[in-house]
Amino acid sequence: MDVILKPITQTLEENYMPYAMSVIVSRAIPEIDGFKPSHRKLLYTMYKMGLLTGGRTKSANIVGQTMRLNPHGDSAIYETMVRLTRGYDALLHPFVGSKGNFGKHFSRDMAYAASRYTEAKLDGFCSEIFADIDKNVVDFVDNYDSTTKEPELLPVTFPNILVSPNQGIAVGMASNICSFNLSEICATTVELIKNKDHDLLLTLSAPDFTTGGEIIYEPDQMRSIYENGVGSFKIRGKYVYDKKNNCVIVKEIPYTTTVEAIIDKIAELVKDGKVKEISDIRDETDFSGMKIAIDLKRGVDPEKLMQKLFKTTTLEDSFPCNFNVLIEGAPKVLGVRSLIFEWLKFRHGCLKRGISFDIKKKKDRLHLLEGLGKILLDIDKAISIIRGTEDDGEVVPNLMIGFGIDEIQAEFVADIKLRNLNKNYILSKLSETETLKKEISELEAVVDNPRKIDKIIIKQLENISKKYGKPRKTTLLYKGDVVEYTETEEIDDYQVSVFVTKEGYLKKITPQSLRMSGEQKLKEGDSISSVYETSNACDLIVFTDKGQAYKTKVYEFEDTKASALGEFLPQKLSFDKDENVVFAFPIK
Repeated sequence: MDVILKPITQTLEENYMPYAMSVIVSRAIPEIDGFKPSHRKLLYTMYKMGLLTGGRTKSANIVGQTMRLNPHGDSAIYETMVRLTRGYDALLHPFVGSKGNFGKHFSRDMAYAASRYTEAKLDGFCSEIFADIDKNVVDFVDNYDSTTKEPELLPVTFPNILVSPNQGIAVGMASNICSFNLSEICATTVELIKNKDHDLLLTLSAPDFTTGGEIIYEPDQMRSIYENGVGSFKIRGKYVYDKKNNCVIVKEIPYTTTVEAIIDKIAELVKDGKVKEISDIRDETDFSGMKIAIDLKRGVDPEKLMQKLFKTTTLEDSFPCNFNVLIEGAPKVLGVRSLIFEWLKFRHGCLKRGISFDIKKKKDRLHLLEGLGKILLDIDKAISIIRGTEDDGEVVPNLMIGFGIDEIQAEFVADIKLRNLNKNYILSKLSETETLKKEISELEAVVDNPRKIDKIIIKQLENISKKYGKPRKTTLLYKGDVVEYTETEEIDDYQVSVFVTKEGYLKKITPQSLRMSGEQKLKEGDSISSVYETSNACDLIVFTDKGQAYKTKVYEFEDTKASALGEFLPQKLSFDKDENVVFAFPIK
């Protein structure tokens, strides 16, 4: 066997780079229409199936048809469709109307039903992503086996790239685009058309999510994200306190987490003794909505508890923004302003192509009518030519010679029924001529005038906002109004006696318990090495024979009695193997 020696850089370039670029360009990163290829193929398939105006069909049927454009497994295609459905609740403006169990974005355990049990169709909102697609407004390319055509992009009439959230992990890069309110995006785009230096924060307050919650709002932080396309912000859940049942009800959570993740973390904190104020926690989520019920112990301050949970669980989470988008086939990280300008450039191209298509159609129609107008000058001559022609194939050439018209005009005249070859019929058709000339003139005045195209875009955006706009779901909480949780606020500060033994056991005993206690219980051969009078809120420093120092809190140890052995410090503080306590003392 021959061995071919190659530099590793050449091998990587030949074998790895094509795969990496395929993932970036054809799979993971969204384009300026706001869709990844898998989304676009699915939605276009549904459009060609007549599911924009027709009734629902089985999801399995949609998945099967989509395979003509997307050669993936049925489960991958169905999962893509699930995310776009109204039932799944991941999008502020879903593209797929659904019937059946499609699970929920905010729940890890509410799995969607199999495709044979569910039904779907395109939502009416999709009329805005397929507008004029049959007018050559976007390029079409061959599908994977060249048996049909599919659009490279969809002619979206609004900046969908900023309305629908998108997340993708490619090779060496990723994209994470949060969703914004449709009305705010439309208003911002209109203002940017009028003034490219428009202050975005005036019309685009912050991202908006289906799961609601509230963003911890810092204007400078948000402005930086808008301008650069990278950065992060914090979002937290919202709750109400049911005083009657002494219970906290959480009905809105961060978009980045799930109900189960929050409950699991709270349960872990309760089990570890780090949260002692909760008596029970229940997931009462169903298909009517999200609900987490937290039962409190008597006397617990719900606000202080929630501050603690915000800090220690994903009830408060960060959303990392990375607005990485494919622009003309190349990945670029762009801010909101730049993304809107790129979309405007794309939309201008769509409208110009659509207007040019209309102009051509109207000119073709006018051309036919002009030929018909020449026939009007001598209808009898036309009838005579047709009647006097022996061969059917010679009718068109003879009409062309007889009236000085071209082949297309002659074909049009030849196809007119004999009963319609009369003056009234021809005059009724020719009445369109002046209207067509006027419409062509108006369209030609628009097609090469960017300002007039801008006016069309503004009008469309205003109509979309009016028709589909919704109030914000995610509210804002200014950073200055946030009450930060600090552990010392939650700690009962009282006097205690701390006993440390030679073997590394620690006892924390209150004065009252100490007065009532008898002899200290110790392991055989062990003895007390130090005793300190301190407070429950103090720090405790523990030194070991490995030269390490561990810092902990006195209150992290349970109050105990003299009759107990206490807590074993190496285990409590996770010492290394064969590491022993040398000395421990409290500090304020």
